[in-house]
Amino acid sequence: QVQLVESGGGLVQAGESLRLSCVASGRTYSIHAMGWFRPAPGKERELVAAISWSEGSTYYTDSVKGRFTISRDNAKNTVYLQMNSLKPDESAVYYCNAEESTDGAPVHYWGQGTQVTVSS
Repeated sequence: QVQLVESGGGLVQAGESLRLSCVASGRTYSIHAMGWFRPAPGKERELVAAISWSEGSTYYTDSVKGRFTISRDNAKNTVYLQMNSLKPDESAVYYCNAEESTDGAPVHYWGQGTQVTVSS
């Protein structure tokens, strides 16, 4: 299994920045990709950003492109989400996710979440 622990959330004003961190432990050698999710209207959670563990290729949802940056430190088994120019409607619990490659369907693991609050 893979365990995930997030940190870095907090209270900021609109336009300010936060950096979230997610440390993975356990069967980290089997991680294929990691990402950050948050709740969204009509969805349980939306994918905000993701990064492949080996190649480092990235994905961003349209609303955060140019403001958020996802990165990883393989040696520390850590993924980061740098969030700049935050908006009040981006207040949410942000969840770290790890996708584990298996012989069958991929397995997903979740962290406990970290609260981000953006005041106007």
